[in-house]
Amino acid sequence: MKWKNKLAGQPIWEGPISFRDKKEKVAEHVSRFVRDGDIIGIGSGSTSFLALKKIAERAAGERWNVLAIPTSKEAEMNCNYYGLTTTSLLNARPDWGFDGADEVDSHNRLIKGRGGALFAEKLVMASSPKTYILVDESKLVGHLGEKFAVPLEVDSRSIHIVEAALKDMGIDQVDLRMAVAKDGPVITEAGNVIMDAWFPTISNNLEKELSAIPGVIESGLFIGYSVEILTV
Repeated sequence: MKWKNKLAGQPIWEGPISFRDKKEKVAEHVSRFVRDGDIIGIGSGSTSFLALKKIAERAAGERWNVLAIPTSKEAEMNCNYYGLTTTSLLNARPDWGFDGADEVDSHNRLIKGRGGALFAEKLVMASSPKTYILVDESKLVGHLGEKFAVPLEVDSRSIHIVEAALKDMGIDQVDLRMAVAKDGPVITEAGNVIMDAWFPTISNNLEKELSAIPGVIESGLFIGYSVEILTV
């Protein structure tokens, strides 16, 4: 028996999608990579949402068995809505994946995490032989940190430790990300908070340096991963 309530009858997405025609084209392109038996890492964001829809439609049309490993509750709920069976990294490894990004530089280094799912996104990306990054041209930057801060997923008990460590690194602008539809800070799906730190320059070693700070669960820097950039 299926649920027949309103929320069960619609995907989890709010608001308009910018550059929708272009994003539909790249979503269609990504859907052509799917094969019967694939296990796919499913990212979040508007283009990933459209790609998920196209992939689910193709899998259903071909009667293919495709498993999805979602990187967020949003992605998981949309997989369920569109009929893709979900699994986890405990049970399977992705054959490939797709996701968005907040910034991409000329060396395919990424900043991700404005949506708050950076920890799960990195776990899935690190598990995947290849990840397609779906972005529009506004996400392409001359240097990382040009437009956005670096998100850090942090154990809430360590926010002062982390801020002090960042100050020792010469970083003065650090913000605790506050929620919009709830009081207090954003709480991630893993029960942590997010701190946003602005770096004037970002070296290839910074990702590891941030991960070495006690209390930092993960950073939004994605450097050295096997990615292919697909621009809208």
